[in-house]
Amino acid sequence: MMLYNRWAIGLAFCLSGLAGYIDTIGFISLGGFFVSFMSGNTTRLGIATAGLNGGNIATIGAILGLFVGGVIAGALVGHMAGPQRKSAVLWLVALALAGAALLDTAGFAFAGAVFLAFAMGAENGVFQRDGEVTIALTYMTGTLVKMGQRIAAALTGGPRLGWVRHFVLWLGLCSGCVNGAIAHYLVGLGAIWLAALAAAIFAIAVPFLPLQGHD
Repeated sequence: MMLYNRWAIGLAFCLSGLAGYIDTIGFISLGGFFVSFMSGNTTRLGIATAGLNGGNIATIGAILGLFVGGVIAGALVGHMAGPQRKSAVLWLVALALAGAALLDTAGFAFAGAVFLAFAMGAENGVFQRDGEVTIALTYMTGTLVKMGQRIAAALTGGPRLGWVRHFVLWLGLCSGCVNGAIAHYLVGLGAIWLAALAAAIFAIAVPFLPLQGHD
């Protein structure tokens, strides 16, 4: 993250917020399953397997498969788009979110909620370098570890504010979760339409932003 300018960090904050927003909506709608936090789902998969709970195993399996499929799709779209990778990936995210919302509108609420995992997987293709994710947008464990390491470095003579960017990214996810919970309470899965619109706006705006970073 230290390689990116403030515009790029601002975009990462917004997209992390979008991930938190969608993950919360999916979590509530699916009764405790995540659409972006695959470590949590893996833990639940282990518990479901030990208890021979076929329904949960099938649900988690579908989420994991769609998430990985989204990661693959995001990486391929970004590769084909070249210099416009960020915008192209965000258009994919917007379309995937719109698809999830359409499934809900058509009466397939569960399928729509599960399909959110595809969009979250794809979003990880926004910040990449040489095929590797450089800013994690949908999971925060590594970000919190790096923040702790930067704080330790600051306490031992290193850069005093090196931890702030990691904190900002975590704050984006957390604030998105709050907004997602409120939105779901007010309009249920209909709140996905707002996320799709936000992703489309980001896709349109990205080419005009002075983003700098090694990706």
